[in-house]
Amino acid sequence: MSSYVYLFIAIVPSIVLHEVSHGYVAYHYGDPTAKENHRLTLNPLRHIDPFGTIILPALLIYSGLPGFGYAKPVPVNFARLRNPRKQSLYVSLAGPLVNIILSAAGWLVCEFSLHVVQNQTLLTFGVYLGLINLFLAVFNMIPIPPLDGSAIIERFIPNHKLPAYYRFRSMALPIVMALFIIDSLFFHLRGDVFSGLENWWLRLVV
Repeated sequence: MSSYVYLFIAIVPSIVLHEVSHGYVAYHYGDPTAKENHRLTLNPLRHIDPFGTIILPALLIYSGLPGFGYAKPVPVNFARLRNPRKQSLYVSLAGPLVNIILSAAGWLVCEFSLHVVQNQTLLTFGVYLGLINLFLAVFNMIPIPPLDGSAIIERFIPNHKLPAYYRFRSMALPIVMALFIIDSLFFHLRGDVFSGLENWWLRLVV
């Protein structure tokens, strides 16, 4: 089976569950925006962003740069949360937490395939599932808006400046994309960090 098939099988549900978890936690705390927009679904087609999911990764790969993309963010209206200041943090961290859980699940799949069934296909899937979700968790915890880790910084912003911050956050994705491309061209910090994470995770498996 092609490595691209393993990548696709692992990354699609991982990204979908990451996004849906934001909506479910928001809904739990009083914000039905995601539900009203029919985004509390595991149907991957509902989470595709034509540019971020298809066009941007294709352009980057065609240009010889590492692939980078994003799903359509699940809509959340923090103002509708019962305790926006506190619960917005839980909403933001739900996605990386799901990725950490899925990464642990990938490790369990590897252990099962190595020590119980000795199945190479299952082992390869477990490796992809674990590594992809580890990368997603770490990347999304970078404290730069609109990544989920920026919710930690948000805790220190005065209440009267939050509306301006939210406006900036809603428009900050191009900044992350630009930083990603600049790093890929000149610094390669992301590659170094991910290589270190990959080596650490694989040592857990073997």
